[in-house]
Amino acid sequence: MSEFKILMPKLGESVQEATITKWFVKEGDKIEEDDSLFEIATDKVDSEIPSPVDGMISKVFFHVDDLVPVGEVVAIVELEDEVTENESSAVGQLQQTTPRTSPETESSAEEKSKLTDFKSASNRFYSPLVKSIAKAENVSLQELESIKGSGQNGRVQKNDLLLFLEEREAGKPATVQAQPDPITPKVGISVNAGQQIIEMDRVRKLIADHMISSKKTSAHVTSVVEADVTNLVLWRKKIKDEFHQKHGEKITFMPVFIEATAKALTEFPLVNSSVDDGKIYLHPSVNMGIAVAKPDGNLVVPVINNAEQKNLVGLTKSLNQLAEGARTNKLNPDAYSNGTFTITNFGSFRNIIGTPIINQPQVAILATGSIEKKPAVMETATGDAIVVRHKMFLSLSYDHRIIDGALGGAFLRRIADILETFNPEQEI
Repeated sequence: MSEFKILMPKLGESVQEATITKWFVKEGDKIEEDDSLFEIATDKVDSEIPSPVDGMISKVFFHVDDLVPVGEVVAIVELEDEVTENESSAVGQLQQTTPRTSPETESSAEEKSKLTDFKSASNRFYSPLVKSIAKAENVSLQELESIKGSGQNGRVQKNDLLLFLEEREAGKPATVQAQPDPITPKVGISVNAGQQIIEMDRVRKLIADHMISSKKTSAHVTSVVEADVTNLVLWRKKIKDEFHQKHGEKITFMPVFIEATAKALTEFPLVNSSVDDGKIYLHPSVNMGIAVAKPDGNLVVPVINNAEQKNLVGLTKSLNQLAEGARTNKLNPDAYSNGTFTITNFGSFRNIIGTPIINQPQVAILATGSIEKKPAVMETATGDAIVVRHKMFLSLSYDHRIIDGALGGAFLRRIADILETFNPEQEI
């Protein structure tokens, strides 16, 4: 029998090592392709690693809580006969590439590229067996990417590929895959009878350290404005059903907040920056981090890259995809990297205002409060009148080392102005 080496996968360009937190198998266990082998944790995300092959676990090299470098052999699998010697020498890890910016930038040659170089264009993982069949059957990378996998996390299995080949031979359309993170002084606590003690999990400890580090690093100041978003509320109420039917996505207020903030950041580039060693780095793109609360109570911040280049439809799709992936632990660690500004939505918990902590190494973070009906004084042709309007608070925490009150206040006011002048007749 030949052997297959299970390597510690490279889950993203920013990840160089990971901790094994759980084993689902032991030496001597028989496994099938897509069976979960072990669970790993990084400083950004937890992931279950599936087997790319059928076989038997012959050797396990690391234990729970071991910190393992990317590319290190974690286990050996004795392969079944249907996997060839050439396939067993393939690297058992997830391939990572730079995401494509848009479909229009791909050349026809790239669209027809065969699977001779698996490092070229895919964020999906394909087992050696699937890659071997695809290569033998002249399946292009674009075709393989279009297959909806039945394996864990949508992975393409052998039967999925064989079904695709049958449908391609018969001239039937293929099923398309949906497109798609210091030590503090200890204070003595008196322990009393009946107290419940809860051990912080790993992610909560990381969040705690990150928050403390941020407060020690940045001189936090918070400014607040109230915005009249009546036009936006009426617009969303009018178009939300049509939007869902037309684009297959539910639209919330957050994509509009992202759009307004991204526009303001292009006008106030110093707010879209980072500070390091006495230098200010202005970022050329707006990579918008969106705070997402997970079912376990922890908070993660996936990033919408180049948010200033996307329209409301694109922002809605990106937001929904990232939020769902974050809540179900299906995002690559790189999805949490390279953020330049963050928005957190206190309004989702019916809170009207908050003072968020800056997400280092960024220099500012915006909090959006709940939208509420309030009486307001408005000028009319016959004089002032009290009317009911939809209003919300926006609060901006910023690093006072480089952003003074005038700049922070002007930037926040600009976001409010963009929201208040939202066109209620805007088409989708």
